[in-house]
Amino acid sequence: MINADRRSGMLGTVSDGYIRLIPTDREWQPSPEGAAAATAYVARLFSGPEEDVEEVQHEFYDRVTLIDAGENTARISCSTCDRDIDMEWFNDLIDESGESFDSLDVSAPCCGAAVSLASLRYDWPVGFARFEVCAMNPTRAKYELDAEELAEVAVLLGHPVAQILAHY
Repeated sequence: MINADRRSGMLGTVSDGYIRLIPTDREWQPSPEGAAAATAYVARLFSGPEEDVEEVQHEFYDRVTLIDAGENTARISCSTCDRDIDMEWFNDLIDESGESFDSLDVSAPCCGAAVSLASLRYDWPVGFARFEVCAMNPTRAKYELDAEELAEVAVLLGHPVAQILAHY
């Protein structure tokens, strides 16, 4: 999507930022009530006078799904041999799987070792989960959730969470 910046007369690309919260156990899913409570809590974190969020929603996935960092991820390295993995290989794998997996086990393209996609080293955190709470285009003085806020989300869901910051 292209956006005309009326102040400068320049064309700019519109992009979106996301805070994605996932359970630390990739197979775990909360109750519907826990999911709704956590989603409402995250929305309230962006409800102050200088704060905003375009949308906060939760999603349950049938299979383990990649919760990526979007354009933030520019480099992946192998957890076995430490060599860089071509992003094209990773993107092709994701395209083939539709971002959902029955198994995260793959053969590393660099050394042939059997590795889990979760064990690869990503330059920005990514995760794999069957549930997420996602805040789209949040705005406030401190962008990401702090440890106390993450702990409250964990209490509401009934399970510890990890935070993935994504940009598309």
